[in-house]
Amino acid sequence: MGLELSQEYTTARAAFDEADTILNRKLSQLCFEGPAEALKQTENTQLAILTCSVAALRVLSEHGIAPKAVAGHSLGEYSALVAADVLAFSDALRLVEYRAKVMAEASQRQDCTMAAILGLDETNVTRSLRPDASTGVVQIANYNCPGQLIVSGDTAAVERVMDSAKAAGARRCLRLEVSGAFHSSLMGPAKERLQTVIDDFQFNDPSIQVAANVTGNFVQTADEVTRLLIAQVTSAVQWEKSIRTIGAAGISHFVEVGPGTVLSGMVRRTLPEAICLNVEDTKSFDKLMDIAYKG
Repeated sequence: MGLELSQEYTTARAAFDEADTILNRKLSQLCFEGPAEALKQTENTQLAILTCSVAALRVLSEHGIAPKAVAGHSLGEYSALVAADVLAFSDALRLVEYRAKVMAEASQRQDCTMAAILGLDETNVTRSLRPDASTGVVQIANYNCPGQLIVSGDTAAVERVMDSAKAAGARRCLRLEVSGAFHSSLMGPAKERLQTVIDDFQFNDPSIQVAANVTGNFVQTADEVTRLLIAQVTSAVQWEKSIRTIGAAGISHFVEVGPGTVLSGMVRRTLPEAICLNVEDTKSFDKLMDIAYKG
């Protein structure tokens, strides 16, 4: 994760070096060498994705590619805030390190999970969420794109919703490989703990448009950002709305930074005419630059 860019571009390598220094551990080695099981742990996943994303952002910036608007999915919102000059990378690292810690600890307190519901509209998924005290908490955690919703909560409740969704005509329902019920009320303890430290960090008003996870709308001030970051821990990610907000602002080209191209797929399903690119390694970066300079 991030190895190719760090080998090719000193700006990318500098991001990993900065992360190692700030965190006082070899995050770069974990990103480059694994093991994969360690990278799947929330405490490592969040920091690795943040650092890889910022490394890619810096390479783009070095080559004259700058965003007009940004959004980040869940943890990715912190990378977006770095891109918009709301948070310094050093502060984002420290804050995400704490966020990951408290979310992991909240997850250990209960048997919980998340699942993707594919091919079923929001109305029918919502019907599947009918309260059932015997199975526990479950709620929609991500509104990703048309036909793709994520539910989160107690494992028994999530499994009940999966069964109900299948019966209602869902094309597919699958458990996610995650360590907690993120963006649900079960993350309440993590939200409370994050609230106690967030004022220790410097937030600035956005230098460019930032679509917030919680509302799907552009945020205007540092105070609004901090309030919504806290709310994000237990609130659904309004990703589809965020992408529509950016599209309505006249943005037609979307660049996904960091590992994978999952978000690009969501953007295409939401805005079929959008042009989506990504930067996670030298091949994807070269493709983007070729398109950028050839028009």
